[in-house]
Amino acid sequence: MDRYGQVVALLDATGTFFEPAAVAFPGARTRDWARAARLDPGAAGPDGSWRLDFRCFAIARPCGSWVLVDAGVGPAHGPAAGWAPVPGRLPAALAEAGIAVADVSAVVLTHLHEDHTGWTLGESGEPYFPAARYLVQRAEVEALDRADPVWDWAVAPLRAAGQLHEVDGRHRLAPGLTLLPTPGHTPGHQSVLVEQPGGARDVLVTGDVLVHAVQLGSPAVAYSHERDRAVARASREELLARAVERGALLATAHLTRAFVEPA
Repeated sequence: MDRYGQVVALLDATGTFFEPAAVAFPGARTRDWARAARLDPGAAGPDGSWRLDFRCFAIARPCGSWVLVDAGVGPAHGPAAGWAPVPGRLPAALAEAGIAVADVSAVVLTHLHEDHTGWTLGESGEPYFPAARYLVQRAEVEALDRADPVWDWAVAPLRAAGQLHEVDGRHRLAPGLTLLPTPGHTPGHQSVLVEQPGGARDVLVTGDVLVHAVQLGSPAVAYSHERDRAVARASREELLARAVERGALLATAHLTRAFVEPA
């Protein structure tokens, strides 16, 4: 069966955030939370806690190859272990989807946070996807502190293996597949536009442009861990407007629904 253009959601982990939702989104109002509850009821945990998924996406390309967007929370000893629900199950999720590690030709890292770079390395310390280019915005690498654990976990070993590819701005990865700069959450954050063949709906893989449905329903709501809240808001509003204009679905990293309509 030809799967070209298919976008597959791969659930790496599910857990509870280390801060209550009201702390993570201090500007949200009662009506914002009410709308978020309608858009993503699974995110509401007990006593105001925030339940979230940690999700990657695989995009089918010609001849049985795949592009992976993000690399999850990773193994138990990875840099996300201090706060995320490790170990992740991305290897099992790929196998269940019929995707071989060797068939992943590119890994797009939306940004260099621990919960998006976990499976860049395997148990052996070698790149987990040996045939893949790992694509990240140059601005993201330049802004990363060398003391950040992701540097030694992802950037340094991928550079040493010749698999790290730094891009500048909007980048056409392949026909129908475009990397879009969406900074703010981090300086070099990027999202991915998947233009579907045959008249199917386009998909926008958001990364952390929005991390909770409160930002889907109310894009002006800031997340306390955004590097630049004003820039993040602008990126979020622009991406959501693009989705509405194109009639695209949003593929989300942390909502408890993988694919959602732009609100």
